[in-house]
Amino acid sequence: MLLTIDIGNTNITLGVFDGNNIIHSWRLSTEITRTEDEYGVFLKNLLKEINSEKQINQAIISSVVVQLTEKLQIALKKYMGIDSLVVSHKLKMNVTLKTDSPSQVGADRIANACAAAYLYSAPAIVVDFGTATSFDIVDKNNEFIGGIITAGMKIQAEALSSKTSKLPKLNIEAPEHAIGRNTIDAMLSGIVRGHAAMIDGLISECENELGSKATIIATGGYSSVISKYLRRKFDYISPDLTLIGAKILFDMNK
Repeated sequence: MLLTIDIGNTNITLGVFDGNNIIHSWRLSTEITRTEDEYGVFLKNLLKEINSEKQINQAIISSVVVQLTEKLQIALKKYMGIDSLVVSHKLKMNVTLKTDSPSQVGADRIANACAAAYLYSAPAIVVDFGTATSFDIVDKNNEFIGGIITAGMKIQAEALSSKTSKLPKLNIEAPEHAIGRNTIDAMLSGIVRGHAAMIDGLISECENELGSKATIIATGGYSSVISKYLRRKFDYISPDLTLIGAKILFDMNK
């Protein structure tokens, strides 16, 4: 079995694959201060709970947090005896990185692009709702040509709360009406509906540059929150897209 690990700025997502099927997944908070021993014990116990500890013999890590990449590699080796593969621009992949600096493309974006090219028709646009909201774009030739990165909804909510003393902290969910009749609803409408309007506009601009309609795939924690407020609906919502992309990369490089 294969363990896939996606280390983001806010969350670490893990998935266990049995063949091509993801059979278990977890989402944890990213904690830079945890040691490799803490992560090792945690992973071992987590897998023991689903009786998969001894069946996991392979692993791949997609990480945008450099401080944690090595810690997880050490933890996997020390506690599970696994040498893990790390996603980077150097791997063999089913897309060509056609950006100014391929070495600077985030591992999660590489995984998203590979999954989009493998699973869906190109051109494709992946909208990933993480700490940032990113657009990962694969053209008709299966070339990853770049994308867009903007502040995610959680960052927007935290910025409003921290920079404006009278405004409360928010749980992100859309109010019933666009026009908020109280402060919280006004803020949430701006964050959620404003984000949806931004995504609609950016998808339109990207398709104009691509020269055709694209397959639109959403992933990340807030994809289901935002989808109902879009004029151009997502073609697919794939919560595990980044993990699937890591699995594809592992298979191509093992």
